Amino acid sequence: MSQENNQVILSIRNLTAEVEGTQILNGVNLEIKAGETHAIMGTNGSGKSTLSKVLAGHPDYQVTGGEVIYQGKNLLEMEADERSLAGIFMAFQYPVEIPGVSNLEFLRASYNSQRKARGLEEIDAFDFEDLVEEKLDFVKMDSSFLERNLNEGFSGGEKKRNEILQMALLEPTLAILDETDSGLDIDALKTVAHGVNQLAGPEKSMLVITHYQRLLNYIVPDYVHVMANGRIITTGNKELAEELEEKGYDWIKEQTAGAGV
Repeated sequence: MSQENNQVILSIRNLTAEVEGTQILNGVNLEIKAGETHAIMGTNGSGKSTLSKVLAGHPDYQVTGGEVIYQGKNLLEMEADERSLAGIFMAFQYPVEIPGVSNLEFLRASYNSQRKARGLEEIDAFDFEDLVEEKLDFVKMDSSFLERNLNEGFSGGEKKRNEILQMALLEPTLAILDETDSGLDIDALKTVAHGVNQLAGPEKSMLVITHYQRLLNYIVPDYVHVMANGRIITTGNKELAEELEEKGYDWIKEQTAGAGV
């Protein structure tokens, strides 16, 4: 939950975007302050994942209007790697397998890139192994996962825990979790949520994208937003997520349509 910090981390104003010529986002407005956790819910095709990819700088998604300000800078003028080095982290719904790339070396290269961007010296392999061993406890991963190729042969739950391990090392200012609960059983969901909660803090913010309320039992949001037709149609607190779980989405679409939203 929010920890009393009024610094605006991310400000999205009337954002519109398309992919392959199809308009997906139709005027998204959202403000996230430091220490806040925001959840975005909605049906398939509502624009949730498109929003996450636009924020991360995915090249297939073209911004057609609006602005995004991240820590006082125009995010839309930054390349994807610049956004990452500036402290934006995205946990993917479907993490890719990369054969031939050691998980440990990938983590070390990512970590040292962040240190270099912050003007710090890179750390050597021995010191990094000590560091990453400490972080394994966040997600209850065995050290043998470090020696395997990145996500290759990992189960769905292991891939998601590996994403949160990356997050633990990189310590992002803004973490975007795109349907992190997808494909997780209840035990894996609790483990991943525990790891995420361990990384929360007054200087960090999270944007959690999900279909279901069950994830929000463990990662409790300050705000819940509902997306439909590429924009946020209503905002509430965690009780809104519980109501959606009980009633579905049609009632709120009808309610907001009647109000001209």
